[in-house]
Amino acid sequence: MLQQFGFTQYESKVYQALITVKAPLDASTIVKHSEVPRAKVYEVLQRMSEKGMILESTVQNKRLYTALPLESVIEKLRAKFEENVERLRETKAQKTPLDDRVWSLKDNQSIQVLIKNMIQQATTSITISGWSDDLWQYIPDLEAKEENGVTVAIHSIGTLDTTISSLSTLIPDPQHETLERSRIIITDETEMLFAGMEQTQWHAIQTRSRPLVKFFTEFFYHDVALTEITRKHKDTILADEYIRDVLLKLRY
Repeated sequence: MLQQFGFTQYESKVYQALITVKAPLDASTIVKHSEVPRAKVYEVLQRMSEKGMILESTVQNKRLYTALPLESVIEKLRAKFEENVERLRETKAQKTPLDDRVWSLKDNQSIQVLIKNMIQQATTSITISGWSDDLWQYIPDLEAKEENGVTVAIHSIGTLDTTISSLSTLIPDPQHETLERSRIIITDETEMLFAGMEQTQWHAIQTRSRPLVKFFTEFFYHDVALTEITRKHKDTILADEYIRDVLLKLRY
């Protein structure tokens, strides 16, 4: 009866004997109804008492036992099961090793699907950069995330129509030599993806490696800082031929 819930055969037999007889029983009567050996019955009764499965009482110097009601046992076992499941879940989460491997991915559609999935799975923050004609497809999800309390920061190359509060926009200079198609996304400060063009084909790397996540986060804000500095001091910067040439060779 109770063996499938982790009780021993003798424990199950004692409980079944008690639950099938309405009156309290002494040890001798339990032996008779359960067929548990007399030499073992007191040991079994002690364990069942410690597990809260039976009630005890002494009447006229005789020790009597009765079973915890079946519905109470069912509720007890259910609560114990849920407690064990939760403990197992917490143990698994605590012992999950960090996957710091770097994964590579090809094919533009696959990369776009992975970016969309990263956005949907984010719970605290999203940092993303790319060209405006590429980023627009993610805007509905990004705006929904921001409305739900996720911190969203975008660096867009080209004008982007969005309600996202943290938006940096770079309007490319026609003279820019190295401005290439690329995408960066960092989610929850723990996972990143960088994608770029190689011979007209998209290639991406994705990882949870802490050093790489930190590097690409700083890379993102490097682009944002240069964009804002250029925007605010464009006339002064472009008037200096050396500084202008250096800026135009940068990737941002």
